[in-house]
Amino acid sequence: MATKPDTVFRSLDRKAAAIVEFTLRQYRTRTSTWVVLGVGFTALALIFMIYIDVMGSEFESVDNDGDSFDYDGDGYPTGQELRLGTDPFSDESHPGMFNPPINPEPASNYINEDGFDWDVTASIGEQTTGYDNDGDCLNSDKTASQKDTNDNGIPCDIIIQITTSPTGQMSFNVIADDGVDEDPDEDAYSREATHIAFVLAIGKLGFVLLLGIFLPLFMATGLIREEMTSGTMHFMIAKPIARSEIFLYRVLGYLGIVWPYIIVLGILGALVSGFVGSGDEFFRFADLGVWLAIIFATMMATLVYGMMFNALGVLWKYGIILAIPFAAWELGMALLSMGVPDATILRFSVIGWALMIVDSAAMLVWPSLDMFILMGDWGGGGTGSDIFGSSSLRGSVPLSFFTSKPGLGLSAFASTIVATLVLLVQAVVFWFIGGVLFKGKEIQ
Repeated sequence: MATKPDTVFRSLDRKAAAIVEFTLRQYRTRTSTWVVLGVGFTALALIFMIYIDVMGSEFESVDNDGDSFDYDGDGYPTGQELRLGTDPFSDESHPGMFNPPINPEPASNYINEDGFDWDVTASIGEQTTGYDNDGDCLNSDKTASQKDTNDNGIPCDIIIQITTSPTGQMSFNVIADDGVDEDPDEDAYSREATHIAFVLAIGKLGFVLLLGIFLPLFMATGLIREEMTSGTMHFMIAKPIARSEIFLYRVLGYLGIVWPYIIVLGILGALVSGFVGSGDEFFRFADLGVWLAIIFATMMATLVYGMMFNALGVLWKYGIILAIPFAAWELGMALLSMGVPDATILRFSVIGWALMIVDSAAMLVWPSLDMFILMGDWGGGGTGSDIFGSSSLRGSVPLSFFTSKPGLGLSAFASTIVATLVLLVQAVVFWFIGGVLFKGKEIQ
């Protein structure tokens, strides 16, 4: 049988495969590899256990508008008396005096009676939205002007006013007609807000930041340095292969361990949050888009950090000491990205671009997230002058912290493409730097 000619490309393929396979075998036989992977898995498992416990608990429901109380002591909740037209502040006026008399309703009927409106959206300018879920505005005996206290000509609705400052900062003003969404469902809101906040938090801090930096810090810093000091590097450079290629193939071997590990953990995270998360559906399939972005962003982060820390290991025998300040810088940039996602300084980091991929996916999967946070920020007992009141519903504060815009002024899809290209360029730059450093090093 004729054999294929031994071309340059086939020769390179064999060299690359040999170095990658050698690197994988080293990782599999080292106890430190499994310790690092085990620590990462344990840390994430503990966070998931906390999430499961929180989602399994009940969130306190509050009567924000006070219509479950019996102020006059006649046995009838205020909401029932208002609905039937009796005086809730006089024990001589109640539905029991009707012919035939009407029995008191449970006070619980008037807690969370407005539910929560999930599909609230708004655009720049002014848009009306919101629903009178319990009918205490639309079906009441109020006059037309009493049903339109926000004076927009539409009875029993909510106005969401959005304005943008010259610097691009958005501000919101929410004005509701009396009786509209004044008693939201704290449990429903808090469960959804907690779920989304958890996915974003574990994705950004647990996967992209923790795994993205922790894994390459302990697994990639010595890819070249350890072989140089142990003398085994002589076997690799003995064959006609450029040192920059050895640098690259060693990183590919490291990715051969790290990337499957990230994919498996990401799938486990998606399954846990998909089944345990809030909602009426059996599984939250829509969230898979965010989890795919989390997995991809973490893979890109481990690629760039792997190249960077490997180069630092070539630069100095104690390269991990040089890598620690970079890791601290990236932690600061990660926290900054959640408060000021459009800060220019984020463009000089790796984590800022990786987190942009997650933020872009969140925009696509949860397009009404801004309004959802806004509704929760007004969550504590409405007076009619605003949507719910002055205090926040549980879950809105952490959700607001972990939610960010990509910061480029582009669409979510375009931001993802730009962030990916930038990360690839960063990886190539660190590969080039590492290759140059490696060429100038003398093998012991």
